[in-house]
Amino acid sequence: MSNRGKQDSPPGSGINRRKFLKGIGTGLVGSATLSQGILPEDALGQTPKASARSSDIELAVVRLKINGKTHTVEVEPRAVLLDVLREKLQFTGAKKVCDLGECGACTVILNGETVYACMMLAIDADGASIETVEGLGTPQKMHPIQQKFVEHDAYQCGFCTPGFEMSIKSLIDKHPDADLRTIKKSLAGNTCRCGAYPHIFQVALELTGKKGGM
Repeated sequence: MSNRGKQDSPPGSGINRRKFLKGIGTGLVGSATLSQGILPEDALGQTPKASARSSDIELAVVRLKINGKTHTVEVEPRAVLLDVLREKLQFTGAKKVCDLGECGACTVILNGETVYACMMLAIDADGASIETVEGLGTPQKMHPIQQKFVEHDAYQCGFCTPGFEMSIKSLIDKHPDADLRTIKKSLAGNTCRCGAYPHIFQVALELTGKKGGM
C-alpha cells in the first residue's frame, strides 16, 4: 500500500502538519490578544506611559462674560463649553445629563440665544456673553421664574430644571405675551424625564400673563 498522502510535508522541508497548525494557532492567539489591547509582558516596557494631557496640545485662552462678569481661562481646543463652565469655573447649574445635545439640561443663553453647552466648543464662545441659571437668582432672592417653579411644583428630580428655566427666560425675553402653542414650541428642545410638563407649561403661562391658558 502506498504511503502517499500520509506524509505531513515533502522530505527535508523541516515543517510538518503539526508544526504548521501549531504556528497558525499561536498567530491567532497573538492577533486576538492585540485586538483586545493586551500586550505581552516583554512589550510593556516599550509602550509610552499614559499622561493626563498630551504635551503637544497647545492651550487656548478664552474670555467668557458669564452673568455680567468676565472670566479668562485656559482650555484645550477640544474642550466643550459645558465642561469649562462646570469644571474650571464652577458654574454647575447647567447639568451634564445626556452629553449628546438631546435633553437640554445644559441649556444656557449665549448672546441672547439658547444653546446646548455640551455641543459647543469653549473656544467658539470666546468673547460671548453667557447667562447661566446662577445668574437668575439666589435661594434668598429668587427670580420670578424660579419662584413659579416652586409654587407649581414644576420639578421632581431637578436635573432638567436649570435648562427649562433658561429656556423660559429666553422665551419671555423674546415673546413676553407667548401663548401655549409658542411656549411648547420654544421648550421642545428640553426634556423632562419625570413628566412635569403640565406644571412647567403653567409656569410659563403665568409669567406671560395667561393664567387660564391651559
